[in-house]
Amino acid sequence: MNWIQRTALLLVIVGAINWGLIGLFQYDLVAGLFGGGEQSAAFARVIYTLVGISGLIAISLYFSPEAETSDVTEDAPDRA
Repeated sequence: MNWIQRTALLLVIVGAINWGLIGLFQYDLVAGLFGGGEQSAAFARVIYTLVGISGLIAISLYFSPEAETSDVTEDAPDRA
């Protein structure tokens, strides 16, 4: 996984936690942290946009053949 995919995955996790907080407690963490003033609200929109783009990038991780073979390592000794 390269750094773009790792960053996208991190932002997807942040987005998922944010939606969980909205669903459970009706609290928007991103708006709470970055939605204070007019300029901060614009920054919150940037965060929301980055999370959305990260979700699109994360779709490629779902179909990545690398994820299917990550459990098997070639350096592991045979157990026979």
